[in-house]
Amino acid sequence: MAVILVGTFGLMWVGVVIYADQTSAFWMRITQVIFGFLLLGWAVQKAVVMISRGYSEADGWNR
Repeated sequence: MAVILVGTFGLMWVGVVIYADQTSAFWMRITQVIFGFLLLGWAVQKAVVMISRGYSEADGWNR
C-alpha cells in the first residue's frame, strides 16, 4: 500500500510543479520534476521486486 501511495505522490508532485507552481525559478521546477520522477521510479521498482518475489514459487503466490 505504501508503494502505491509513494508512486501517486510522485505523479501528483510533478503535476503540481508543472501546472501550479509558476512563481519558482525554472531550474528549481526542473529539480522538483526530477525528484517526482525519482519517487515514481522507486515505487515502480519496489512494486516489480515485490511482485517477482511473491510469484517465485512454481505453485503460484506464496504469500
